[in-house]
Amino acid sequence: MHNPTIRPLPELLINQIAAGEVIERPAAALKELLDNSLDAGARSVEIELRAGGMELIRIADDGHGMAAEQLPLALARHATSKIASLDDLERVSSFGFRGEALASIAAVSRVSITSRTAEAAYGARIETDNGAITPPEPAPAKVGTQISVAALFHNTPARRKFLKTEATESAHAHEAVRRAALVHPHVAFALTHNGRATISLTPQSAASRVAAVLGDAWMGQTVAVGAEAAMPEGAMVLAGWVVRPAYASAARDEQYLYVNGRFVRDRIVLHAIKDALRDVLHHDKSVSFVLMLTVPSAQVDVNVHPAKSEVRFRQSQAVHQFVRHAVVKALAANASEVSAVNAAPQLLPLVRDASQTPYPQPITAALPLEVRENRALYGFAPRAQSANAQAGNFDAIRAFFGRTDETESAPKVQNGTFPPLGFALAQLHGIYILSQNASGLVLVDMHAAHERITYERMKAQMHTGTLALAAQQLLVPAVFTAEAVELATAAESAEALTQMGLDVSAIGVNQLAVRSVPVLLAHADAATLTRDVLRDLAKVGSSEALQAKQEELLSTMACHAAVRANRMLTVPEMNALLREMEETERANQCNHGRPTGYQLSLADLDKLFQRGR
Repeated sequence: MHNPTIRPLPELLINQIAAGEVIERPAAALKELLDNSLDAGARSVEIELRAGGMELIRIADDGHGMAAEQLPLALARHATSKIASLDDLERVSSFGFRGEALASIAAVSRVSITSRTAEAAYGARIETDNGAITPPEPAPAKVGTQISVAALFHNTPARRKFLKTEATESAHAHEAVRRAALVHPHVAFALTHNGRATISLTPQSAASRVAAVLGDAWMGQTVAVGAEAAMPEGAMVLAGWVVRPAYASAARDEQYLYVNGRFVRDRIVLHAIKDALRDVLHHDKSVSFVLMLTVPSAQVDVNVHPAKSEVRFRQSQAVHQFVRHAVVKALAANASEVSAVNAAPQLLPLVRDASQTPYPQPITAALPLEVRENRALYGFAPRAQSANAQAGNFDAIRAFFGRTDETESAPKVQNGTFPPLGFALAQLHGIYILSQNASGLVLVDMHAAHERITYERMKAQMHTGTLALAAQQLLVPAVFTAEAVELATAAESAEALTQMGLDVSAIGVNQLAVRSVPVLLAHADAATLTRDVLRDLAKVGSSEALQAKQEELLSTMACHAAVRANRMLTVPEMNALLREMEETERANQCNHGRPTGYQLSLADLDKLFQRGR
C-alpha cells in the first residue's frame, strides 16, 4: 500500500481554503470589508455593488488609511495591526482581528486597494490577481481607503456554482449593510446596486437610526430595554428595543443581537430572550428586536468562529439571567402607547408607572352626565362620602375577585381625574367591556384580561410560597437511561435539583431515578421533565424548564378560572376588572399572547367618522 507523502500546501491553496470558511458569498466579503472600515474609524462609508456583489464590491471610507509600505502586509495572511499578543486576543475590541480576511478574499477574486493617510501627500495603490501582488504605486486618493473586489470566485468555479441568484445575493449584501448601520448610528452609509441608490443614511441618534432602517411602524411597536449590572473588570449593559408580544409573528426576521458591537447568533442570549417572553407569547410566534449587549472584553471570547458570528461568555449563567430579567422588566413596566395609523386601535397602555401622576384628565370635563351624577354606580363613591362608605361600594367587587382583605380601600378619584383605563360604560355581547378614559374609548376582552390577572396572582403566590410547591414523593421511582452528560449534570447539580423539588440520583452505570417531583407537576412525565431540566442545566448553567412547566400549568388553571364569555357583569364588576388590570404587570396580553384590550383615541374616532373634513 502506498504511503502518501506529507507536504506543505501552496500558499494560494491555503488562502482559498480559508476563504471557504470565511467568504461564503459576496455578503460575507462585504461584511469583512465593513469591519475593516469601522475599525479604521470611518465616519462615512460608501458601497457600490454590481450583480449582487458577484461582479463587483467597492467600498470607500474616510478612515485613517494605510501607508504605502503597509499595503502588501494588508494582503498577507495573519498580518494585522489589531493584536500582538495572547492578552490582546483575550481582550480584543476590534471587529476584524485575525488578519486573514483580505488575504482570503484576494485568493478568490481580483482585489485592488487605494489608500492614503492624513500625513501622506498622496495615496498608494496595490492590486492582486490569483495570488500575485503588484508593488504599491502612487495614486491620487482622499484620506481613507477604497477597496474593489471584482469577479468573486472566478478562479474557484465550484464555489461560484453555489451562489444564488443576483436578487438573493443582493438581499444578503443589503442585510450586511443594515446590520452594520444599526449598531453604528454615528456613521453615514450609502449603498448603490447596479447604479441605483438603495440605502442612504446620515449620522443620527440610535433610535432614529433604528427607525430609519426598520421603519417608524416597527419602532412604534417596540418597548425600550435598558439595564446595567456589575461584572468583573467592568459593567454589563443591555440596551435596545423589543417588539411587544402582541405584534409578534411566525417569522424570525428582524432579530438583531450585538455583543460588544458585533452581530452574533448567541444561543445563551437568544434563549434568555425567548424565556423572558414565554408567558406572554404564543408558542408559534417570535418577536423582533434590536439589542446591544456590552460586556467587559475579558469576559467574552470572540475567537470561536471563523466568521466571528458566535461568541462564548465566561459567565454564561450570569449573562442569561441578566438579559432575561432586563427583557421581563421592560415588558412588565411598559406604559407607552403605540401610534395609531389610519385610525387603527392602539394596544392599551395597561401598566401604570407609579412615578408619574396617575390620572391626567378631569372627570367632570369628560364623563357623561349620567356618570357624573351616579359615580357610585360606576365604582366610585362621591367625594363627600367617608372612606368607610367608599369601601362599602366595593364589597361586591372584592368578592367577585376573591379579595377579602378588609383593610383594602376603594380606589380613589384623585383630584377629579380619570384612571388610565377609565370608567366602564357597557358590556358588548357578553365579551367586551367598553370604557371611557381621558384619551377616548377603551375596548377590553374581559376573559383575556381576567385570565392574565388570575395567572399573575397565582404566579406571585407560587413565588412567595403561599401556593403549594413542595416536592411529592413518587410511589414508584421513574427510571430512565441517561446519557453521560445527563449523569454528570445530575451529580454536579444535586443541590439545585433538590431546591426545584426534584430528587434525582444514579442507580446504575447509565441510569437515573426520579423519586420526587414538585406537587404542581405530580401528573407530569417525571423522566421527560427531568431530562428537560438537566438539558437546561448543562446548556446555560441554570434551568427555567421546571418553572416554565409550573407556569404553564398555572396558565391553564387561570384560563379555566377566568370569567367566561357571555357572563354578564355589573358596572362595578367591570370597573373592578379595569382597576385590577391597571395594577397587574403584563396585563396588556393574556397568557396565550393575545391582546387584552385596545385604545381608540378621539382623534382615531374623528378619522373613522371623517369629522373635520
